[in-house]
Formats: sequence, structure tokens, C-alpha cells
Amino acid sequence: MSPFALLLAPSLVSALLALVVRPYRRVVGWANGVLSLLAFSAAIHLWARVLAGDTPVAGDLLRADALSALLALCVSGVAALAAWLGPGVGADDGYDRGQARTFRIFANLFAFTMLFAVTTDNVGFMWVAIEATTITSAVLIPLHASRASVEASWKYILIGSVGIALAFAGTVIAYFDFVAMAGRDHLSLNWTVLRDAAPALDPQVMQLAFVFILIGYGTKAGLAPMHTWLPDAHSEAPAALSAMMSGVLLAVALYAVVRWQAVAQVTIGRGLAEGFVAMLGLLSLAIGALSLWSQRNYKRLLAYSSIEHTGLVCVGLALGPLGVFAAMLHLLNHSVAKSMMFLLAGRVLHRYRTAEISGVSGLLRVMPWTGGLFAAGMLAVIGLPPFGMFVSEFALVRAGFAAGRPVVIGLVLALLAIGFVGVIAHLNRMLYGPVPAGVSVGEGSRWALVPLAGCAAVLMVLGLTVPAPIETLLVRIAEIVAP
Repeated sequence: MSPFALLLAPSLVSALLALVVRPYRRVVGWANGVLSLLAFSAAIHLWARVLAGDTPVAGDLLRADALSALLALCVSGVAALAAWLGPGVGADDGYDRGQARTFRIFANLFAFTMLFAVTTDNVGFMWVAIEATTITSAVLIPLHASRASVEASWKYILIGSVGIALAFAGTVIAYFDFVAMAGRDHLSLNWTVLRDAAPALDPQVMQLAFVFILIGYGTKAGLAPMHTWLPDAHSEAPAALSAMMSGVLLAVALYAVVRWQAVAQVTIGRGLAEGFVAMLGLLSLAIGALSLWSQRNYKRLLAYSSIEHTGLVCVGLALGPLGVFAAMLHLLNHSVAKSMMFLLAGRVLHRYRTAEISGVSGLLRVMPWTGGLFAAGMLAVIGLPPFGMFVSEFALVRAGFAAGRPVVIGLVLALLAIGFVGVIAHLNRMLYGPVPAGVSVGEGSRWALVPLAGCAAVLMVLGLTVPAPIETLLVRIAEIVAP
């Protein structure tokens, strides 16, 4: 059986199962969890084939190179976490049967659209899939319906739709430039065809197209100044959805940017393409880091941290092959860390019944294991050793100096320091102090901590070494993006 079938089918089967089983039963959630592990196994198999030098294809539609393999692994891994820890599995997770059923249907469709986006060779279908991620995820933001959650969902739809429309305009401009040069071809929108034709494309037309594409997909990636939907959506969404949106949706949108950057920098020159990406990256890093100081809601704190790290990835993409290597390693670390943190935040919210930082204190006494993992995750997010983000940030700094960009790296280090101090101050308030009245002491469901502890272990491994298979894959991605 094709690895693409094993990768894509489990999400559709799980969504169909949740749709037809009425009323919802927890066995649907368990089945979803098992099927998600099948998709994760398929992603590992895809990775192994790519490492062996193969480029799996399925007709002219699906294709997996090193970049696709990395993103497929991230998406399927985070989707598996959400399947096992999301609504509809635990006996007392705060959601009724109807809400659990809705989550299982649309979360699986959300996972499918992201997996399809990173494995299709056609940039038109990639656009369709990324547009579909907006629809499938927006439905779930107001799973607990309130005025704030409905408003956040509509804000996400409106801003995301504007962004994706700009990406569509850029895609159409690039397509007609290719048609004017080579004539109509049913493969005109295949990325491999566009990459090969890039030297012959018109630089001015491609420059315009890339600006539209960067701003459009950058909106979905949470890049400033198009980021305003992200804190609202993340603060109102269920924890499992926030884990998927922050952990991999932003990465999938960046995947689209990276694909087009690889084409654009051949046509318009690396310096100009990298300059556009670096500008938005530094702006996002600045807004994310400075906003961390003023947050009163710990889910919004994590959301602004995502904006900061998305900006950091973009800065890495503008620093040549070493920067691309560091950016992709950072993207992998961020997917693991932020999905873990939002799921832990969901446990904290379930116990304290508030997302306000001022309402959470004594976390280490109330939930020792959850509090310990929350602290470890926060330290990982701000880039302290022995966690993987320290290594990827160090690699990015090294790439910046190697590329002759000391001023850029100086700004990056200053902004990271600002964000570091802001997060530490908030974390200290949450971990220590008196236990609020009415908050019970005890972990509750402990089995859910096992996969989250596994995420922390992965971050520690990546902080101590970059395993050879990951290093090989990242080197190949750098060769694709910045040959």
C-alpha cells in the first residue's frame, strides 16, 4: 500500500467514524487514537524512504522530499497527541458527547488538510488545503460556546481568509508568468516544474508574486503585523486544538513560504527574497517578545511565544544554508514544545477554572507532575539548556555570524533576552505561592502525563545531540531551499 494512503486515510476514517456513530461513545476516541498512531508510523516510514535516497510519488499529485517528510512527521505526531488527549477519551474532560463528536470530526479533517498540504506537489492544491485548514479549525474554536470564543473564531476566519486570498493572488501571478514563458501545461502548478523553470521566469513578476505569497501565507503563520487573530484564537480554543494550531498549523503555513522561497530566490536573487522574509521575521520576533511582558492570560502568553518563534524561524530562513538548517531544527523543536505546553495548559485550566495568570498559584503543590512538566516546557520554550531550542537558537546565531549579519543577530539576541525575562516572571507567579481557595490538590488523570513527559524527553534529547537521521534530513532540506 502507498505510504501516502497510510498517512492520509486514518484521519478521514476517524472523522467518518465519529460522524456515523450516534450517540458518541468513547470507543470512537480510542479508535481515533489507534488510527493516529498508524498515520504517525506511515510518516516515519516516509521519512525512512527519503533518508534512503528515495522520493516517494503518487502520480502527479503527491510527492515527498525531505521537507515534506519533516512536516508530515510533525503534523502526524501532534495529531496523535491531540487524538489521545483531546475531548472524547477521558471520562471527565469537561466536554459533553456532542462536543466530543464535533471535535473528533473536525480535528481529523484538520489533520488531513495539513497532511495533504505538505505532501502534494501541486502548489494550487497546497493552497486549497491550507485554505481548508481555516474552515476545519475555526469550527472548533468555540467548542465551549461563548461570546469571546465566537468572536475569536470569526476574527480568525476573516483575517485568515484575507491572507489566503493574497496567497491565491500570488499563486495566480506566478502561474501566468510560467504560462507566458512555457505555455499551458497540466503540470504548470507542480512545485518541481516551477522550480526547474525558475531561472527563466520574469524577476519583476516573481517579486510581486512572492510578496503576495509571503504576506498571505505569513498571515496563516502568525507573522506580524498579520498576527492579531492568533492570540485570540489560541486563548479560546480547546487545548488539543491549540496544540495542533500552534504546534503544526503555523509550521504548515511556513512550509508554503519555504516552497515558494526556493523558487523565488532563483528568479529574483537570494538577497531580495531573504530580505523580505527577514523583515517580517524580525518584526514578528519583536512584537512577540515585547508582548510577553504584558500578558495576563497564560494561553495568550503561549500564543505570543509562538509568534516570537515563528519570527525566529523566518530569520533563520534568511541566513543561507546554515540558517535554513537551524530554522528547520527550530521548527521541529517548536512543534514538540508548543503542543506539549498547550496540552499542559489545558490540564491547568481544567483544575484552576481560569486562564488568568493571577488566578494560578502554587501549581507545583497542586499538581506536582503537571507543574514540573509545565516549568520544564517553559524553560525549553525560552531556549535554556538542556532543551532542543537552545541548540537550534545557538545554531541560528552561528549561522547569522557565518552569513555576515552581526547586526541582525544582535537584535535577535536582545529580543530573546526580553522575552526570556517576561516569561520567567510569569512562570514564577504560577509555580509558587499559596494554593487558591477551592482548588483541589492532586494530578487527576495521570496516564495523560506519559506522552507529555515523552515530549519533554524528546526536547532533552534534541538539546544534547542532533540524531544522525534528523541531521541528514535537515541537510537535505537546506539543499532544497538554499542550494
